[in-house]
Amino acid sequence: MGATARVNQPDLLAGWLHNTQPRVRGHRPPPTVGGLRFAFYGRISTADYQDAASSRAWQLDSAHRTITYQGKIVAEYFDIGCSRRVPWHARPQAAALLTAATGQCRMFDAVIIGEYERAFHGDQLTHVAAMLAAHEIQLWLPETRGPIDLNDPTHQALAMLLGHQSEREVLRARFRTTMAMRAQARDQGRHLGGRPPYGYRLADAGPHPNTAHARWGRRLHRLEPDPITAPHVQSIFAQRIAGTSAAGIARTLNHLGVPSPSQYDRTRNPHRTAEGWTVRTVAEILANPRYTGRQVWNRQHTDHQETEPGDRRTSRGSVRRWNPRDQWILSTRLVHPPLVSETDFVQAQTVNAVATPEDGQPRRYLLTGLVICRTCGRQADAHWIHGRSGYRCRHGHTSASPPQPGRPKPLYLREDLLLARIARQLHDRTTEADDGPRAIAAYLRANQITLTCDADTITLGRQPSPAGIPRQKQRPPPEPLENMNGFGGG
Repeated sequence: MGATARVNQPDLLAGWLHNTQPRVRGHRPPPTVGGLRFAFYGRISTADYQDAASSRAWQLDSAHRTITYQGKIVAEYFDIGCSRRVPWHARPQAAALLTAATGQCRMFDAVIIGEYERAFHGDQLTHVAAMLAAHEIQLWLPETRGPIDLNDPTHQALAMLLGHQSEREVLRARFRTTMAMRAQARDQGRHLGGRPPYGYRLADAGPHPNTAHARWGRRLHRLEPDPITAPHVQSIFAQRIAGTSAAGIARTLNHLGVPSPSQYDRTRNPHRTAEGWTVRTVAEILANPRYTGRQVWNRQHTDHQETEPGDRRTSRGSVRRWNPRDQWILSTRLVHPPLVSETDFVQAQTVNAVATPEDGQPRRYLLTGLVICRTCGRQADAHWIHGRSGYRCRHGHTSASPPQPGRPKPLYLREDLLLARIARQLHDRTTEADDGPRAIAAYLRANQITLTCDADTITLGRQPSPAGIPRQKQRPPPEPLENMNGFGGG
């Protein structure tokens, strides 16, 4: 009996602490508790700098205080690592809540939010509340001390105010962070994270300047030359200054068996193929001013590809884009040992290994992106030869690697012969296409018609060409429209 009493004592004390009713003479029955069943929703943006358990606990406490004596929480949904700008249907737990709300056997009658800013951004509240109301589910907020009513002018004004406040909080945090990082890179030359460039490795730079962070053991980092890869970077710049093309440098490195960045550090480059040096890898090293000993920031930004600018709900995915060079932030002084002097770096940027037409006139290609190699499924490259525009496919072979024995013979196609064959076929089948080369090319693009070719035949097929598809990946065979035999591709 004594053991049982000790086990139950904390619960009795907790009940006594939360009982705020005044003492009265005699017996007082407990307050009536409502019968609403609530689903709780909360969120944190990152688990690296926030304690998910603590954040969930205080949001849950806020929800319990809001629904006191109105019901109880029977389901919990808590997103970790989701930005508030992400719409509900794109958050794992929020999407699960909406799915459960639309089900016939749902286990809750209302949704309670722990904090508005954790759950909504912009006008998300209006859309979510309307969706829940369509299924006769209430949405409760601490700010309204009950269910929100979108038909109430006061609640409408409150929703607009909270939405603008949430957006303002995001913008203020972004502005402060951006300005702080700009100052740290420019004035302090601080390493702001990320993989060290090829030729460098991370070294300790002392305790963190923030006293609290220093007490927690956080340290700063700086770049120092990697004794294994730094000489290769210096060799790349020396070859470039001597006039060697990026492809020639890549061929030399591959021939000597020098490990590429992805081969040398697989732990930090798991997203790379580690197949060797490429022209792009060499070009990116040559264009990186961090090799001069300066810290550089803001070289790239994330493009969310929003159909409506500023509306993250219309994002088609995120890609990294290069910023113009005048937006890059350089440190005002040298902050790590340089691998190349600033004079040599600038000189390397002026070397032009790109072939320039002798007459100085631009080359025009009407069928760029429409010609597909039948052998490997790749897009044929635009290629100017013998004073004519044409197309070629080397089946994945690049000038950065030596030719492999037994590989298929490259495909060469003349644009004028292609257009002549297509004009005859289209003239026989439709009168909509003019016989002019530009009109034919426009007709092919408008109707999403591609040309699958080899040295002897050409096949017209409808096949959309989505933007961003890697040229190295093979395409599925198109839906055939016409076969034209006896094609000459000289």
